[in-house]
Amino acid sequence: MQHSLAEYIYRADILPADSIMLMIVYHFTRFGTPTFVFLSAVLLFYNYEQKLHYPSFIRKRFGDIYVPFILWTLVYWISVRLMMYTNWLDAETWKSLVRELFAPQAGYHLWFIIMVFQFYLLFPLFRRIAIQIRNRLKEMEHKQQNRIVFAILLISGLAYGYLLYLSYYRMGQWAVAPGIGQTLLNHRTSIFVMYIFYFILGAVCAFMLDRFRSVMVKILPWNALLSILLFVYLAYDVLRGSGETMNLNISSYLKPTTFVLILSQMFLIYGILHLLSVKSTFYKLFTWVGRYSFGGYLVHALVIYWISSFTRPLQLAGYHLGFTLLTFALTVIVSLLISYGLSRLPFSRYLVGLGRRRIPATTTKQDKIEPGLKTPVTNSLTE
Repeated sequence: MQHSLAEYIYRADILPADSIMLMIVYHFTRFGTPTFVFLSAVLLFYNYEQKLHYPSFIRKRFGDIYVPFILWTLVYWISVRLMMYTNWLDAETWKSLVRELFAPQAGYHLWFIIMVFQFYLLFPLFRRIAIQIRNRLKEMEHKQQNRIVFAILLISGLAYGYLLYLSYYRMGQWAVAPGIGQTLLNHRTSIFVMYIFYFILGAVCAFMLDRFRSVMVKILPWNALLSILLFVYLAYDVLRGSGETMNLNISSYLKPTTFVLILSQMFLIYGILHLLSVKSTFYKLFTWVGRYSFGGYLVHALVIYWISSFTRPLQLAGYHLGFTLLTFALTVIVSLLISYGLSRLPFSRYLVGLGRRRIPATTTKQDKIEPGLKTPVTNSLTE
Protein backbone atom coordinates (compact mmCIF):
# COMPACT_ATOMS: atom_id res chain seq x y z
CA MET A 1 0.00 0.00 0.00
CA GLN A 2 2.84 2.41 0.81
CA HIS A 3 4.46 1.88 -2.57
CA SER A 4 1.15 1.99 -4.47
CA LEU A 5 0.31 5.22 -2.68
CA ALA A 6 3.70 6.78 -3.40
CA GLU A 7 3.03 6.24 -7.11
CA TYR A 8 0.13 8.73 -7.03
CA ILE A 9 0.38 11.16 -4.12
CA TYR A 10 3.19 13.22 -5.63
CA ARG A 11 1.64 13.65 -9.08
CA ALA A 12 1.19 17.24 -10.23
CA ASP A 13 -2.50 16.90 -11.10
CA ILE A 14 -3.63 15.49 -7.73
CA LEU A 15 -6.45 17.38 -6.03
CA PRO A 16 -6.19 18.42 -2.34
CA ALA A 17 -9.01 16.05 -1.34
CA ASP A 18 -7.23 13.04 -2.87
CA SER A 19 -3.92 14.13 -1.38
CA ILE A 20 -5.41 14.35 2.13
CA MET A 21 -7.20 11.00 1.81
CA LEU A 22 -4.03 9.27 0.62
CA MET A 23 -2.13 10.79 3.55
CA ILE A 24 -4.76 9.33 5.90
CA VAL A 25 -4.47 5.91 4.26
CA TYR A 26 -0.68 6.21 4.53
CA HIS A 27 -0.88 6.38 8.32
CA PHE A 28 -2.67 3.03 8.40
CA THR A 29 0.50 1.48 6.94
CA ARG A 30 3.04 2.76 9.47
CA PHE A 31 3.33 -0.57 11.30
CA GLY A 32 4.51 -2.45 8.17
CA THR A 33 8.32 -2.62 8.19
CA PRO A 34 8.78 -2.72 12.01
CA THR A 35 6.27 -5.58 12.19
CA PHE A 36 8.46 -7.67 9.88
CA VAL A 37 11.37 -7.14 12.30
CA PHE A 38 9.17 -8.04 15.26
CA LEU A 39 7.91 -11.24 13.59
CA SER A 40 11.45 -12.20 12.57
CA ALA A 41 12.55 -11.95 16.18
CA VAL A 42 9.54 -13.89 17.51
CA LEU A 43 10.16 -16.85 15.22
CA LEU A 44 13.94 -16.80 15.61
CA PHE A 45 13.94 -16.74 19.41
CA TYR A 46 11.03 -19.19 19.64
CA ASN A 47 12.37 -21.79 17.21
CA TYR A 48 16.00 -21.56 18.35
CA GLU A 49 15.40 -21.34 22.07
CA GLN A 50 16.88 -24.79 22.80
CA LYS A 51 19.64 -25.18 20.24
CA LEU A 52 21.38 -23.19 17.52
CA HIS A 53 23.91 -24.54 15.04
CA TYR A 54 25.15 -21.28 13.58
CA PRO A 55 26.77 -22.55 10.33
CA SER A 56 23.59 -24.36 9.20
CA PHE A 57 21.44 -21.49 10.50
CA ILE A 58 23.23 -18.82 8.46
CA ARG A 59 23.60 -21.11 5.44
CA LYS A 60 19.83 -21.65 5.40
CA ARG A 61 19.13 -17.91 5.62
CA PHE A 62 21.64 -17.20 2.88
CA GLY A 63 19.97 -19.70 0.52
CA ASP A 64 16.38 -18.79 1.40
CA ILE A 65 16.73 -15.02 1.62
CA TYR A 66 20.00 -13.57 0.37
CA VAL A 67 20.22 -15.54 -2.88
CA PRO A 68 16.68 -14.41 -3.90
CA PHE A 69 17.74 -10.88 -2.99
CA ILE A 70 20.70 -11.09 -5.39
CA LEU A 71 18.57 -12.56 -8.20
CA TRP A 72 15.78 -10.01 -7.83
CA THR A 73 18.28 -7.15 -7.55
CA LEU A 74 19.55 -8.25 -10.96
CA VAL A 75 15.98 -8.43 -12.32
CA TYR A 76 15.14 -4.89 -11.16
CA TRP A 77 18.47 -3.48 -12.35
CA ILE A 78 18.04 -4.96 -15.83
CA SER A 79 14.39 -3.82 -15.99
CA VAL A 80 15.32 -0.22 -15.21
CA ARG A 81 18.33 -0.27 -17.54
CA LEU A 82 16.21 -1.54 -20.43
CA MET A 83 13.88 1.45 -20.05
CA MET A 84 16.72 3.94 -20.41
CA TYR A 85 19.75 4.43 -22.63
CA THR A 86 22.48 2.15 -21.33
CA ASN A 87 26.03 1.76 -22.56
CA TRP A 88 26.62 -1.87 -21.66
CA LEU A 89 30.36 -1.52 -22.36
CA ASP A 90 30.79 1.31 -19.86
CA ALA A 91 32.41 0.26 -16.58
CA GLU A 92 30.16 2.68 -14.70
CA THR A 93 27.12 0.66 -15.81
CA TRP A 94 28.43 -2.43 -14.05
CA LYS A 95 29.57 -0.46 -11.03
CA SER A 96 25.95 0.61 -10.63
CA LEU A 97 24.97 -3.05 -10.39
CA VAL A 98 27.47 -3.57 -7.58
CA ARG A 99 26.05 -0.53 -5.78
CA GLU A 100 22.57 -2.03 -6.05
CA LEU A 101 23.74 -4.94 -3.88
CA PHE A 102 24.53 -2.54 -1.03
CA ALA A 103 22.13 0.36 -1.58
CA PRO A 104 19.25 -0.79 -3.82
CA GLN A 105 17.66 1.90 -5.99
CA ALA A 106 16.00 0.02 -8.85
CA GLY A 107 14.52 -2.52 -6.42
CA TYR A 108 13.92 0.22 -3.86
CA HIS A 109 12.17 -2.11 -1.40
CA LEU A 110 15.02 -4.64 -1.21
CA TRP A 111 16.95 -2.58 1.34
CA PHE A 112 14.96 -4.40 4.00
CA ILE A 113 16.74 -7.70 3.30
CA ILE A 114 20.12 -6.03 3.75
CA MET A 115 18.94 -4.68 7.09
CA VAL A 116 17.26 -7.81 8.45
CA PHE A 117 20.19 -10.00 7.42
CA GLN A 118 22.30 -8.06 9.92
CA PHE A 119 20.03 -9.44 12.65
CA TYR A 120 20.62 -12.96 11.32
CA LEU A 121 24.39 -12.50 11.37
CA LEU A 122 24.33 -11.22 14.96
CA PHE A 123 21.58 -13.54 16.21
CA PRO A 124 23.88 -15.79 18.33
CA LEU A 125 24.89 -12.73 20.37
CA PHE A 126 21.28 -11.58 20.83
CA ARG A 127 20.21 -15.13 21.68
CA ARG A 128 22.92 -15.54 24.33
CA ILE A 129 21.92 -12.29 26.06
CA ALA A 130 18.20 -13.12 25.90
CA ILE A 131 18.66 -16.66 27.28
CA GLN A 132 20.82 -15.42 30.15
CA ILE A 133 18.12 -12.92 31.12
CA ARG A 134 15.40 -15.58 30.74
CA ASN A 135 17.30 -18.05 32.96
CA ARG A 136 17.58 -15.47 35.72
CA LEU A 137 13.90 -14.62 35.42
CA LYS A 138 12.96 -18.30 35.80
CA GLU A 139 14.09 -18.20 39.42
CA MET A 140 11.61 -15.45 40.25
CA GLU A 141 7.86 -15.43 40.78
CA HIS A 142 5.57 -14.24 38.00
CA LYS A 143 4.88 -10.78 39.40
CA GLN A 144 8.56 -10.04 39.80
CA GLN A 145 9.22 -11.39 36.30
CA ASN A 146 6.56 -9.09 34.89
CA ARG A 147 8.01 -6.05 36.66
CA ILE A 148 11.53 -6.71 35.43
CA VAL A 149 10.43 -7.40 31.86
CA PHE A 150 8.32 -4.23 31.90
CA ALA A 151 11.33 -2.28 33.20
CA ILE A 152 13.54 -3.72 30.42
CA LEU A 153 11.00 -2.76 27.76
CA LEU A 154 10.46 0.69 29.26
CA ILE A 155 14.17 1.52 29.54
CA SER A 156 15.06 0.10 26.12
CA GLY A 157 11.97 1.81 24.61
CA LEU A 158 12.98 5.20 26.02
CA ALA A 159 16.57 4.71 24.82
CA TYR A 160 15.29 3.71 21.38
CA GLY A 161 12.97 6.71 21.31
CA TYR A 162 15.95 8.96 22.02
CA LEU A 163 17.90 7.27 19.20
CA LEU A 164 14.99 8.04 16.86
CA TYR A 165 14.96 11.63 18.09
CA LEU A 166 18.65 11.96 17.21
CA SER A 167 18.06 10.29 13.85
CA TYR A 168 15.12 12.52 12.92
CA TYR A 169 16.30 15.86 14.29
CA ARG A 170 20.10 15.71 14.58
CA MET A 171 21.90 13.08 12.50
CA GLY A 172 21.21 14.81 9.17
CA GLN A 173 23.26 17.76 10.43
CA TRP A 174 26.11 15.48 11.49
CA ALA A 175 26.57 14.00 8.00
CA VAL A 176 28.71 16.85 6.66
CA ALA A 177 32.27 15.55 6.66
CA PRO A 178 32.99 12.97 3.92
CA GLY A 179 34.00 9.52 5.12
CA ILE A 180 32.63 6.36 6.68
CA GLY A 181 30.66 8.36 9.26
CA GLN A 182 28.80 10.27 6.58
CA THR A 183 28.07 7.05 4.67
CA LEU A 184 26.66 5.35 7.76
CA LEU A 185 24.53 8.35 8.69
CA ASN A 186 23.16 8.74 5.17
CA HIS A 187 22.24 5.03 5.07
CA ARG A 188 21.14 4.73 8.71
CA THR A 189 17.68 3.49 7.72
CA SER A 190 19.38 0.28 6.51
CA ILE A 191 21.29 -0.33 9.77
CA PHE A 192 19.83 -2.87 12.22
CA VAL A 193 20.31 -0.61 15.26
CA MET A 194 17.53 1.65 14.00
CA TYR A 195 15.05 -1.24 14.49
CA ILE A 196 16.55 -2.87 17.57
CA PHE A 197 13.59 -2.28 19.91
CA TYR A 198 11.23 -4.33 17.72
CA PHE A 199 13.75 -7.18 17.91
CA ILE A 200 13.83 -6.93 21.71
CA LEU A 201 10.03 -6.89 21.76
CA GLY A 202 9.99 -10.02 19.59
CA ALA A 203 12.25 -11.83 22.05
CA VAL A 204 9.91 -10.96 24.93
CA CYS A 205 6.92 -12.22 22.92
CA ALA A 206 8.72 -15.47 22.06
CA PHE A 207 9.79 -16.27 25.63
CA MET A 208 6.55 -15.12 27.29
CA LEU A 209 4.08 -15.95 24.52
CA ASP A 210 0.99 -16.76 26.60
CA ARG A 211 1.39 -13.73 28.86
CA PHE A 212 2.13 -11.48 25.89
CA ARG A 213 -1.07 -12.58 24.17
CA SER A 214 -3.06 -12.11 27.35
CA VAL A 215 -1.79 -8.56 27.81
CA MET A 216 -2.51 -7.62 24.18
CA VAL A 217 -6.14 -8.76 24.52
CA LYS A 218 -6.52 -7.11 27.93
CA ILE A 219 -5.35 -3.68 26.76
CA LEU A 220 -7.28 -3.88 23.48
CA PRO A 221 -10.00 -1.24 24.23
CA TRP A 222 -7.52 1.31 25.66
CA ASN A 223 -5.03 0.65 22.91
CA ALA A 224 -7.72 1.20 20.27
CA LEU A 225 -8.44 4.62 21.77
CA LEU A 226 -4.72 5.43 21.87
CA SER A 227 -4.32 4.41 18.21
CA ILE A 228 -7.13 6.76 17.15
CA LEU A 229 -5.66 9.70 19.08
CA LEU A 230 -2.16 9.10 17.72
CA PHE A 231 -3.53 8.62 14.21
CA VAL A 232 -5.32 11.98 14.34
CA TYR A 233 -2.26 13.73 15.77
CA LEU A 234 0.16 12.41 13.16
CA ALA A 235 -2.23 13.21 10.31
CA TYR A 236 -2.53 16.75 11.62
CA ASP A 237 1.26 16.94 11.98
CA VAL A 238 1.73 16.08 8.29
CA LEU A 239 -0.95 18.56 7.19
CA ARG A 240 0.64 21.28 9.29
CA GLY A 241 4.13 20.64 7.92
CA SER A 242 3.23 20.16 4.25
CA GLY A 243 2.95 22.79 1.56
CA GLU A 244 1.25 22.31 -1.80
CA THR A 245 2.66 18.78 -1.92
CA MET A 246 1.98 16.35 0.92
CA ASN A 247 5.23 15.61 2.77
CA LEU A 248 4.90 12.01 3.99
CA ASN A 249 8.48 12.02 5.30
CA ILE A 250 7.17 13.93 8.30
CA SER A 251 5.71 10.62 9.51
CA SER A 252 8.82 8.52 8.93
CA TYR A 253 8.79 5.37 11.06
CA LEU A 254 12.16 6.54 12.40
CA LYS A 255 10.47 9.39 14.26
CA PRO A 256 9.64 9.18 18.01
CA THR A 257 5.93 10.00 17.72
CA THR A 258 5.49 7.62 14.78
CA PHE A 259 7.26 4.95 16.86
CA VAL A 260 4.53 5.21 19.50
CA LEU A 261 1.81 4.94 16.81
CA ILE A 262 3.54 1.88 15.33
CA LEU A 263 3.61 0.10 18.69
CA SER A 264 -0.04 0.92 19.25
CA GLN A 265 -1.01 -0.35 15.78
CA MET A 266 1.04 -3.54 16.19
CA PHE A 267 -0.49 -4.32 19.58
CA LEU A 268 -3.98 -3.52 18.31
CA ILE A 269 -3.71 -5.83 15.28
CA TYR A 270 -2.06 -8.55 17.38
CA GLY A 271 -4.87 -8.45 19.93
CA ILE A 272 -7.66 -8.42 17.33
CA LEU A 273 -6.19 -11.27 15.25
CA HIS A 274 -5.63 -13.37 18.36
CA LEU A 275 -9.39 -13.30 18.93
CA LEU A 276 -10.04 -14.78 15.50
CA SER A 277 -11.03 -18.41 15.19
CA VAL A 278 -8.45 -20.49 13.33
CA LYS A 279 -11.38 -22.00 11.42
CA SER A 280 -12.55 -18.65 10.04
CA THR A 281 -12.22 -17.86 6.34
CA PHE A 282 -10.35 -14.66 7.20
CA TYR A 283 -7.73 -16.66 9.14
CA LYS A 284 -7.33 -19.21 6.35
CA LEU A 285 -7.00 -16.44 3.75
CA PHE A 286 -4.19 -14.74 5.63
CA THR A 287 -2.51 -18.07 6.25
CA TRP A 288 -2.36 -18.53 2.47
CA VAL A 289 -1.18 -14.95 1.99
CA GLY A 290 1.56 -15.50 4.56
CA ARG A 291 2.71 -18.63 2.79
CA TYR A 292 3.57 -16.70 -0.38
CA SER A 293 4.24 -13.27 1.12
CA PHE A 294 8.04 -13.32 0.70
CA GLY A 295 7.77 -13.94 -3.04
CA GLY A 296 5.02 -11.34 -3.24
CA TYR A 297 7.26 -8.88 -1.44
CA LEU A 298 10.11 -9.53 -3.87
CA VAL A 299 8.02 -9.08 -7.02
CA HIS A 300 5.49 -6.41 -5.98
CA ALA A 301 7.57 -3.36 -7.01
CA LEU A 302 7.91 -4.84 -10.49
CA VAL A 303 4.12 -5.19 -10.67
CA ILE A 304 3.75 -1.54 -9.65
CA TYR A 305 6.23 -0.61 -12.40
CA TRP A 306 4.03 -2.44 -14.92
CA ILE A 307 0.83 -0.78 -13.70
CA SER A 308 2.43 2.67 -13.66
CA SER A 309 3.45 2.31 -17.30
CA PHE A 310 -0.30 2.47 -18.07
CA THR A 311 -1.38 5.02 -15.46
CA ARG A 312 1.38 7.64 -15.73
CA PRO A 313 0.31 8.93 -19.16
CA LEU A 314 -3.30 9.36 -17.90
CA GLN A 315 -4.83 12.53 -16.49
CA LEU A 316 -6.25 11.31 -13.18
CA ALA A 317 -7.34 14.53 -11.46
CA GLY A 318 -10.07 13.59 -9.00
CA TYR A 319 -9.35 9.85 -9.29
CA HIS A 320 -6.03 9.39 -7.51
CA LEU A 321 -7.57 7.77 -4.43
CA GLY A 322 -9.51 5.26 -6.53
CA PHE A 323 -6.50 4.42 -8.70
CA THR A 324 -4.32 3.98 -5.62
CA LEU A 325 -6.74 1.46 -4.12
CA LEU A 326 -7.08 -0.30 -7.48
CA THR A 327 -3.30 -0.43 -7.91
CA PHE A 328 -2.94 -1.81 -4.39
CA ALA A 329 -5.52 -4.55 -4.99
CA LEU A 330 -4.02 -5.55 -8.34
CA THR A 331 -0.50 -5.51 -6.93
CA VAL A 332 -1.43 -7.79 -4.03
CA ILE A 333 -3.30 -10.28 -6.19
CA VAL A 334 -0.82 -10.40 -9.07
CA SER A 335 2.24 -10.50 -6.79
CA LEU A 336 0.87 -13.38 -4.72
CA LEU A 337 -0.13 -15.33 -7.84
CA ILE A 338 3.34 -14.83 -9.32
CA SER A 339 4.86 -15.97 -6.03
CA TYR A 340 2.57 -19.02 -6.04
CA GLY A 341 3.57 -19.85 -9.61
CA LEU A 342 7.30 -19.42 -8.99
CA SER A 343 7.10 -21.62 -5.89
CA ARG A 344 6.08 -24.51 -8.16
CA LEU A 345 9.21 -24.23 -10.29
CA PRO A 346 12.45 -26.18 -9.79
CA PHE A 347 14.90 -24.28 -7.59
CA SER A 348 12.05 -22.13 -6.27
CA ARG A 349 14.06 -21.75 -3.07
CA TYR A 350 16.33 -19.32 -4.88
CA LEU A 351 13.41 -17.40 -6.36
CA VAL A 352 10.90 -17.03 -3.53
CA GLY A 353 12.38 -19.01 -0.63
CA LEU A 354 11.76 -22.67 0.15
CA GLY A 355 8.53 -24.41 -0.87
CA ARG A 356 6.01 -25.87 1.50
CA ARG A 357 6.96 -28.64 3.88
CA ARG A 358 4.89 -31.02 5.94
CA ILE A 359 4.46 -30.60 9.68
CA PRO A 360 5.04 -33.78 11.73
CA ALA A 361 1.99 -35.31 13.35
CA THR A 362 3.50 -34.80 16.81
CA THR A 363 2.94 -31.55 18.64
CA THR A 364 5.56 -28.93 17.83
CA LYS A 365 6.29 -25.36 18.74
CA GLN A 366 4.54 -24.32 15.56
CA ASP A 367 1.32 -25.80 16.98
CA LYS A 368 1.63 -23.46 19.92
CA ILE A 369 2.26 -20.42 17.76
CA GLU A 370 -0.70 -21.19 15.51
CA PRO A 371 -3.06 -23.37 17.58
CA GLY A 372 -5.25 -25.64 15.50
CA LEU A 373 -3.46 -24.82 12.25
CA LYS A 374 -2.46 -28.01 10.43
CA THR A 375 -1.73 -26.59 6.98
CA PRO A 376 1.77 -26.79 5.50
CA VAL A 377 4.18 -24.11 6.60
CA THR A 378 6.48 -22.18 4.29
CA ASN A 379 9.95 -20.83 4.87
CA SER A 380 9.49 -17.09 4.58
CA LEU A 381 11.36 -13.88 5.20
CA THR A 382 10.43 -14.02 8.86
CA GLU A 383 10.99 -17.71 9.54
